[in-house]
Amino acid sequence: MRAVVQRVKHTTLKVDGELISQIPFGLTVFLGVKTGDTEKEAAYLMKKISALRIFEDGNGKMNLSVQDVGGEVLLVSQFTLYGDASHGNRPSFTLAERPEKAELLYEYAVKELSSYGITVKKGVFGADMKIEQYNDGPVTILLEN
Repeated sequence: MRAVVQRVKHTTLKVDGELISQIPFGLTVFLGVKTGDTEKEAAYLMKKISALRIFEDGNGKMNLSVQDVGGEVLLVSQFTLYGDASHGNRPSFTLAERPEKAELLYEYAVKELSSYGITVKKGVFGADMKIEQYNDGPVTILLEN
């Protein structure tokens, strides 16, 4: 499982021009599910994301988590995180989990992250989403297990 975690000032997500989700500040997390991933990998990553200290404290040091600052998380499923372009120029997605199982793990991840008292907003699994975000820093962290 892979997560691209970005610290943001705000993010909006639309599908077909309709506003689906937005967060005022916190983290936008793009989540890729790999073939064979289980709830164990999802639980590990969500715990890590909930406690990831990438917000500045009073001394300007990255020492606070999204929980500490009262931020929200927009969690977006993104199978293209497992795109492999090492052979040619068209990515292969054979490492990405099949949609039926990936969606179940994505929904599990939403519940798991919410269990830490964090407000979690979602994208629309499998949809063509348009995301606008105002990155803060920018701070981008890649997590994988």
